[in-house]
Amino acid sequence: MAIVERLRKKFRDLYGQEPIVVAAPGRVNLIGEHTDYNEGFVLPGAVDKRMYVAIASQAEPEITIYANHFEESFSFNPEHALQPVSGWMNYMLGVTHHIKAAGKTIGGAQVLIDGDIPVGAGMSSSAALCSAYGFALNELFNLGLSRMELAFIGQKTEHTFVGVKCGIMDQFASLHGKSGHVMKLDCRSLEYEYIPFDFPDHKIVLVNSMVTHSLAGSEYNVRRQQCEEGVSIIKKTYHNINSLRDVNLQMLQEHQHLISPVVYDRCWYVVTEKDRLLNGCDALQHGDLEAFGKLMIATHNGLSKQYAVSCTQLDFLAERAGYIKGVAGSRMMGGGFGGCTINIVQTEMVDTFKQQIQHAFEQLFQVTPEVYITQIEDGTHVVNSEVYH
Repeated sequence: MAIVERLRKKFRDLYGQEPIVVAAPGRVNLIGEHTDYNEGFVLPGAVDKRMYVAIASQAEPEITIYANHFEESFSFNPEHALQPVSGWMNYMLGVTHHIKAAGKTIGGAQVLIDGDIPVGAGMSSSAALCSAYGFALNELFNLGLSRMELAFIGQKTEHTFVGVKCGIMDQFASLHGKSGHVMKLDCRSLEYEYIPFDFPDHKIVLVNSMVTHSLAGSEYNVRRQQCEEGVSIIKKTYHNINSLRDVNLQMLQEHQHLISPVVYDRCWYVVTEKDRLLNGCDALQHGDLEAFGKLMIATHNGLSKQYAVSCTQLDFLAERAGYIKGVAGSRMMGGGFGGCTINIVQTEMVDTFKQQIQHAFEQLFQVTPEVYITQIEDGTHVVNSEVYH
């Protein structure tokens, strides 16, 4: 792969030695949105857009990192107390800090980072960067950390060094991905199983609404509070429930007269999304992409109307995709208020889909949406240049 060979050459030019190269993928989530913090299920898959970390040891007790994308370098002593700074360096500082906090010893290293995950497209480039760097340190210094331990280290880094209170899905998916499969992750127990997503005649196509997630942070917290409010009311009758994961539609409907219409809508979406995800896994296990696509459309409608986290551009993209031949399903993906739609499109129709969706969007919004064509691939791994393809 050209990017890996470029990375190796750049590393040799910078540091004069041969590196280990680790690739960590971005992720998509096929169905199960805003279910993670309600202790439900999610269904992510790792994709063929990746962050890369090239690494080699050095005698000096220092970690030197060069970010190819920014053409910036940064050095620090891993033995010293590490504090957040500003910018991309926080991901490396945080991962180093939390690996040390786990009782592991890190020596000096030379590092080069690069990648081809589009930033801001909702494919979790930051989680992939943490995964790649943590995995690279684990390999170089034989630290013996498991993939799940590395996922938690990435999550803690986001919480403490970056200030984003994310769930575990992004890091989990980047580290545990498997080609031809998505992962049904139980956000309560962290148990997971691989679900086949083996449709070689289809691609996963993301279309960027070109709207930034300006409301996502504050509104995300409001949605959490609304879900918790619904749970607190239902819990007075059903004492054993702890989250919307434990609530079924009948329970919710019994309490409709006690819950404000807005909170009821929020809870209704989460409870029905839980069922959609389980039905979606069943459809995939039976190879029924048509049924899965209908569930994706229902998810979008719920996110737009009951959960109210969509926007005009996302609604347009999801609806317009339904009129294009070869599209099995389409919905907004991620926290909302911007970002991408995720579409499952027949491979032979991808070019037509791209042309039609861009043209229609351009006419209405006077901007060309970016389109990313992906497929489900393996999770974080060491790249062997001789066999990688």
